[in-house]
Parts: sequence; C-alpha cells; structure tokens
Amino acid sequence: MAEIKRILCAVDFSEASPIVAEYAGMLAKKTGAEVLVLYVAPSLSQYVGFHVPPSSIENFVKDIVSGADATMAKFLEEHFQGVQAKGEVVTGYAAEEILNQAKQDKVDLVIMGTHGRKGIDRILFGSVAEKVVKSASMPVLTVRPEHYESE
Repeated sequence: MAEIKRILCAVDFSEASPIVAEYAGMLAKKTGAEVLVLYVAPSLSQYVGFHVPPSSIENFVKDIVSGADATMAKFLEEHFQGVQAKGEVVTGYAAEEILNQAKQDKVDLVIMGTHGRKGIDRILFGSVAEKVVKSASMPVLTVRPEHYESE
C-alpha cells in the first residue's frame, strides 16, 4: 500500500501559493507526513553573455535568495501551523530543481500549482508543472488555484 511520509510542496510565492500550501498542509495532517516547501529562484546565468558582468548577476541572485529566505520563513509560519515543515530556497531552473529535490529527499508526493497557460504564453514560458508531471518518478498533485478562489 502506498504511504505518504514526505511531501514536496513547490511554491513561487505568488497569490496562488497559499492555496497550494493548503493542500500540502491538509494531506500532511491526514497522513502524518513531513513537508518540504521549495522555492526555486532563477539562476539568471543565461544573461552572462549579454554584456552584464557576472558579478552583477551573482549579486542580484544573492539578493533574490536572501529575500526568498525571509519570505519562506514567514510563509511557513503562516501556512504550516501544526505540520512538520521545513523550507528550502535553491537556484536554477524550476522543473529541474523540483525534480532533483524530490529525488534527493525521497519524497512520496509533489504538490504544486499550475497556471494553466495556453497559446503563445505556453509556447514562450512552457509549463513547469507539465515538465515535472512528465518526468517525476512519484505522484504529482497539481492545483489550478483560480478554480478554487471563487468557491
């Protein structure tokens, strides 16, 4: 029988993230699982060749990570009361880092939001959720928050 002992909850700190966290918290309480809340900051390394000094990019990414660490602490406090949860901020490409972290931490379930992009937005930005769903070796629960905000 499948057991859920570890949940990876991927967030982007958008207005949809509390809804995704609600699902992770609810499942964690029901199963006794621990939750790893993950935020992936962009590495911005692809901009090094655009006449932007690498040190400027590195400093900017450090500022993003520092701000994300503070936001993560507040997010955990607000959304994971009564749940064993820890936060992690990493840099890189979101789908790749979510998959790496899920494998590294041997999670049983990934929970993440999906923006439901269509048309040109989907072509330009792709879908992190789609990439994770297609490549993950464990179940992935995706939440489309806009469907639940009005109910």
